[in-house]
Amino acid sequence: MNLHEYQGKELLKSFGVAIQEGIVVESVEDAIAASKKLKEERNSEFCIVKAQIHAGGRGKGGGVKLAKNQDEVKEHATNILGMMLKTPQTPGGLEGPGKLVRKILIAEDAYAPDFDACKEFYVSVLMDRERKCNVIVSSTEGGMDIEEVAHSTPEKISKEYIDPRLGLQAFQARKIAFGLGLEGKAFKEMVRFISKLYKAFVDSDASMFEINPTLKTGDDRIIAVDCKVALDGNALFRHPDLAAMRDVHEEDPTEVEAKSHGLNYVNLDGNVGCMVNGAGLAMATMDIIKLSGGSPANFLDVGGTADAERVEKAFRIIMRDPKVKAILINIFGGIVRCDRVANGVVDAYKNIGNISIPIIVRLQGTNAEEAKEIIDQSGLEVHSAIVLQEAADLVTKVLS
Repeated sequence: MNLHEYQGKELLKSFGVAIQEGIVVESVEDAIAASKKLKEERNSEFCIVKAQIHAGGRGKGGGVKLAKNQDEVKEHATNILGMMLKTPQTPGGLEGPGKLVRKILIAEDAYAPDFDACKEFYVSVLMDRERKCNVIVSSTEGGMDIEEVAHSTPEKISKEYIDPRLGLQAFQARKIAFGLGLEGKAFKEMVRFISKLYKAFVDSDASMFEINPTLKTGDDRIIAVDCKVALDGNALFRHPDLAAMRDVHEEDPTEVEAKSHGLNYVNLDGNVGCMVNGAGLAMATMDIIKLSGGSPANFLDVGGTADAERVEKAFRIIMRDPKVKAILINIFGGIVRCDRVANGVVDAYKNIGNISIPIIVRLQGTNAEEAKEIIDQSGLEVHSAIVLQEAADLVTKVLS
């Protein structure tokens, strides 16, 4: 689950990490009031107006603006609130529809009063799955696309791997600060920053913290100016306060609907809809579709209880995608009997009606033969199979 910048900063602040202070608002009037409050309480002459969406590159898309006075705050807030912000990371990239900006963050000018003495760094914490441990990635090239830095100047990126049995050691935090070329007060501040950032990462069950830029101010403080946080959705049951931060407006509406029905759905770019029970079977199904000349349009796991109601909901969700030219239902009847699934498919088909795309049903497991007979005798335009290769051949046939 992703967090907005302002939510990520709230999380960091709760662990003692220094941040660029700001106030999130949803109207132009509140934006003006927030800028006045920052001037009074933080002595911030200028402020930054920042769009709050789950995507990077907001500045390049016009979603981050410097406001030097109240008139500019009003102008930028008016332009950004309600805009469809397009960045390389929004759906479809710069050619896509973009994301609607519902909130903006009015942030203090962290670079004042000595802009020239400021220095931007890149710091992130994430899981290295190959090494099976967390890693802290740092670079002196903060404020830039880290992918471009990694491609053009990989020597400017450092990685510090953390032994999961020992956790972050003090010498490792110092090593990172040394690697960034810091000394004196700034060095000590960075060591504290890294230590608290890592604790926040571990204690919140995050999968990624990216602070870009991490700023050394003119008076040698280290603060998080931007913040991208991804939380492990499987661990949210331990963090109801963090789960409450979920913004469904930033998620694929089809995936949100599927989740509300207890379905695991991920939208893809292909032409064959997949309906399975079990994540491993879903991966195998997508592989066989590719090998058969098709391309999976989604990942949809109906779970162990593939009854008529769940199958019908899954059908409706898959067929909402105009790119889908065929649907492959691949169910293993272990927990649920295949004949029950077959009856569910037939009932769902009849309830929906007017299904114009081919449907291939492959049922294997308990009562698989009975299930095939139910499908074959239903009188519906449904192709049945028992062997996976047979189902794959049917996919090739209906797509040709």
